Amino acid sequence: MREQGRSVKWLSEQLCCVRNNVYSIFSRRSIDTELLLELSRILEVDFFKIYSQELNNGGSDAK
Repeated sequence: MREQGRSVKWLSEQLCCVRNNVYSIFSRRSIDTELLLELSRILEVDFFKIYSQELNNGGSDAK
């Protein structure tokens, strides 16, 4: 989001929610796949690919 120059307000508008919900998403240890898919679409970042690469590299961060 920062790399794209996007704000929390912008993301909350894209998700049709209030800013507090976006901050809640940021503070979670994990999120469901439906939300991850929506964030991937909005931000045009394939988070699934990132996690898949981590898994294939034997990383322990993708739990």
